[in-house]
Amino acid sequence: MQKERCGWVNSDPLYIDYHDKEWGVPVHDDRKLFEMLVLEGAQAGLSWYTVLKKRARYREVFDGFDPERVALYDEAKMAELLQDEGIIRNKLKVQSAVTNAQAFLRVKEEFGSFDRYIWQFVGGSPLHHHRQSLGEVPARTAESDAMSKDLKKRGFKFIGTTICYAYMQATGMVNDHTIRCFRHAEVEAAR
Repeated sequence: MQKERCGWVNSDPLYIDYHDKEWGVPVHDDRKLFEMLVLEGAQAGLSWYTVLKKRARYREVFDGFDPERVALYDEAKMAELLQDEGIIRNKLKVQSAVTNAQAFLRVKEEFGSFDRYIWQFVGGSPLHHHRQSLGEVPARTAESDAMSKDLKKRGFKFIGTTICYAYMQATGMVNDHTIRCFRHAEVEAAR
C-alpha cells in the first residue's frame, strides 16, 4: 500500500525524500538553520522544488553554509556566485545571503545561539496543527509576522512573513503535515 503524503509532494524521489525525512522535523543546529534561511530566501517567487534541486550545489559554493565564511564574502565572490548556473543567479538573493550571515552572527553572539533566538517565536517547542487539507495551511501566521518583523529590525533580508512561515514549516517549528499524511503522526510523536 502506498503511503499518503501531503498534497504538495510530487513524484520526484528527491522531493519525496525531503518530505519524508526533513520537512517538519525540528532543527536546532545553527548551521542547518542558516542553510534553511538562505534557501528559503532564494525561494522567493519560485517553487521550493526549484531550490531543492539546486541545494547540493548551494552547499558546495556557499562553503557548507558556514555563516562565518559566508559573512566574509566580498564583491568578487558574489560576482563569481552569480556566474554559477547551479544556483539561483539573482544578485539581491546572493547579496542577502551575505547580509543574513552577518546578521545571523550578531544574533548568535547576542543570544548564545541562533537556535535559542529563532525558537522563541513558537515558545521553544513545535506548534502541532491538525490540518485536514493543503487548503487549510496558511501562508502566514501571527508567529511568522512577529518573526519577520524582528528579523527585519535586525538587518535580515528576504524574510517576509510568508518566507518566515515556510521556514517555520521546513525547520519543524510548526507541524503542517496534513492529518492524513503518514508523517503527521510521526512528527507529532517525536516531540
